[in-house]
Amino acid sequence: MEFNEIQYKKPAYPLKAHIREHLRQYSRLETLPISYDELLHFEETVPNYDDDGNNTLWFSAIYNQFETENLNRSLIQVYEKLINDGDPIPHLSIARVDFCSFGNSKPFRVKVRNEINDNYNYFYVKRADASRVYGLELEEIFSPDKVNYLVHEQTLIEEHVVGVPVDAFILENKEVEIDNRLRFAKEFVKFNERSFVRLLGDMRSYNFVVEITRDFDNVQYRLRAMDFDQQSYEGRINLYKPQFYKDNLELVKLVQELMTQDVALQYQKMERVAMKRRYMASRRRTQSLLRHMIKDKLTIPENLERMKLDLADYHKDQRFLAVNNVGAILNLHLERMLNIQILSKPIEKEAGVF
Repeated sequence: MEFNEIQYKKPAYPLKAHIREHLRQYSRLETLPISYDELLHFEETVPNYDDDGNNTLWFSAIYNQFETENLNRSLIQVYEKLINDGDPIPHLSIARVDFCSFGNSKPFRVKVRNEINDNYNYFYVKRADASRVYGLELEEIFSPDKVNYLVHEQTLIEEHVVGVPVDAFILENKEVEIDNRLRFAKEFVKFNERSFVRLLGDMRSYNFVVEITRDFDNVQYRLRAMDFDQQSYEGRINLYKPQFYKDNLELVKLVQELMTQDVALQYQKMERVAMKRRYMASRRRTQSLLRHMIKDKLTIPENLERMKLDLADYHKDQRFLAVNNVGAILNLHLERMLNIQILSKPIEKEAGVF
């Protein structure tokens, strides 16, 4: 099996006025008291280490003591907007603000503490890259999980996705046979299919998590994405299939060990049926999103051409060669994969910038 590698970072694409109208319609647009750029005004950083003394690539940001009180107050208001529609939540404090310079988004992670019960929660502050916003919207529509995020000008606020990063889960269980291995393998097949159908790239093991739930007689798993930077950006279509990343080799081996190709194909079909039903429940939202996506530039020309060629060959459908932007490509790909019609207007007439 040939494994894929992403050799370069994706450029950031700004949020334009037309997609902001979609976000406003679906209650994602807010006025917030702080921005990503303001959080960059820290005086120094201190590296964070895990329990084993390994560098986590996160740094605690240290701010001027005279600004800390106002900063913390603003961050609490952001958290209240995110999870409580802006209504005050008593007894909250900001335990820590961490910064990560690794990856495309260079996020801040804010740790919020409830002083009554010492319970903690997290949220993230990032630059509002258009790719990430489209990815979050598609996750809301087509995945079994809901995502919670807000946009303020060029700032994106994301709720923490609860779960164990899959790379850490693989490492922790390297010498252990986990419970209900078949369920885990099944979830990877479904996650792989879901990523490909909605063209979400870069699903290496550190970019998605496993939720572990103990049922009355066994352990259940669910895999869900936590990074949406590479939404519809890559050219080669195998980059949208987690099975082709070497970081996920242990999961591929598990699937090959536990199920036949016919069984795997059945799980893929089941996931497409589930995605079709989710679309039917969010038809207008999907149509709105894709119409806006068609107006946006979300990849580079060479990736666009490769994507058109690969998908035309995959579907044996020359219509992919006639469009010239990723929104039109995704619309046509979804229609073919889910056997639905999303945009009634001919896709060739909707095509605009790449």
